[in-house]
Amino acid sequence: MTVKLEDIYETIMMTDQDSKYFLDKETGGIELLNEMIMSSEEYQELCDRLDEHGFYRLPTQYEIRDYDIMEAFAYTLSGTDKQKLLNALQGRGAFRRFKDTVNYLSLSERWYSFQDKAYMKMAAEWCEENDIDYI
Repeated sequence: MTVKLEDIYETIMMTDQDSKYFLDKETGGIELLNEMIMSSEEYQELCDRLDEHGFYRLPTQYEIRDYDIMEAFAYTLSGTDKQKLLNALQGRGAFRRFKDTVNYLSLSERWYSFQDKAYMKMAAEWCEENDIDYI
């Protein structure tokens, strides 16, 4: 089976705490499993189909570790910009403060490029770890 790396990347971008994504081994399709938006019948039907076909579980929000990606970005900077972003990452509300600080420092374009590369690298590594060919 060969998958589009872009599809894996986009799935990683969309992952949240309530969603689980799976790659169906038979069809190669990416399936969303989310009890919050699915009826119990839909949920069970999808679980049954994935169990029947076999599946690969894509990275969860906790495995993606966005905080670590934000911290790594801060360390690519120097001087006060670096310190401001590292300070923004402390305590509750770190994600919002980080984004606000990135915008304030006019680093949005650089941040999103860094984040995209991190997600694309993660997608490629996931495929390689699972022996899945990608284009």
